[in-house]
Amino acid sequence: MLDVRNLRKSYGDVPALRGVDLHVGEGEIVGLLGPNGAGKTTLVSIVAGLRKPDSGAVRIAGADPTKPATRRMVGLAPQELGIYASLTVRENLAVFAEMAGLRGRPLAGRIDEVAELLSLQALLDRPAQFLSGGEKRRVHTGMALVHRPRLLLLDEPTTGVDVSTRADLLAAVRGLGAEGAAICYSTHYLPEVEALGASVAIIDRGEIVARGPVADLIAQHGSSAIELRFDGAAPDVPAGWSGVVDGNLLRLASASPASDAGAALSLLGPDVGRLQSCELVRPNLETVFLSLTGRRYADDYPDESVVPAPAVPVTVTEVVGDVVAP
Repeated sequence: MLDVRNLRKSYGDVPALRGVDLHVGEGEIVGLLGPNGAGKTTLVSIVAGLRKPDSGAVRIAGADPTKPATRRMVGLAPQELGIYASLTVRENLAVFAEMAGLRGRPLAGRIDEVAELLSLQALLDRPAQFLSGGEKRRVHTGMALVHRPRLLLLDEPTTGVDVSTRADLLAAVRGLGAEGAAICYSTHYLPEVEALGASVAIIDRGEIVARGPVADLIAQHGSSAIELRFDGAAPDVPAGWSGVVDGNLLRLASASPASDAGAALSLLGPDVGRLQSCELVRPNLETVFLSLTGRRYADDYPDESVVPAPAVPVTVTEVVGDVVAP
């Protein structure tokens, strides 16, 4: 469904994409992971036909993504909310369904389906300006999938939402994938990737550095370790150990962290009094990211408690002809 080949894009002298290849089949959910500035947003924008690459090619079901007919196959929900505050939930959904060609009973029926899928039934006739942050996020995502896109692009769709909203959104994504849609799902919350049963594409510095099922990537790149966090700068790596120092964090490689933790602590000497925490890290998606990029995934993203981004409305003239969320 999605075929990206040797995609390159620079902003002035700053390269954003350095020859990206990405293939997503029908019914496949791909977790697009990468640190801030890795090129994820640029990649998604080009795939959606909103930006032009410097070189390379994108094909959606074999077609040019900039053509109106191809754009009708795509649903895009960027991280920044973009719903129309003065319109009701029903009207917001209808705007994008109509641009995809839905009319009459099919339109009304699909709005009801999306409302049920995202728990919006009781909100359909409420103006969007009176919704909570989580409710707006559900509407925002619903606008991207109301026309049953063959390719769905979601950029941080659960940013700042509550547990209930996250569960609704993940269920909706799984359902669309089961119907055969190809889905690119960018997230900073790694457990979502496993909950979706997604494969993974890790992008770093404008390049795809790993691609495949989660289990395969963990087997190839995952590692276990003992992570010691200190009050102040971490001490040097003890003699005889392999590890790295990153600010106040000392990370020691260990095949058996539970067995080796005691020995590691005994080597700290007077620094043990500054020890704030000791974490035993087993191979997982987080350690895959650390192994490939040299940093922890959570370090590149804000805490889950951040306030959601404010709504960013757009004018009708900016979206006419584009079947994407604003």
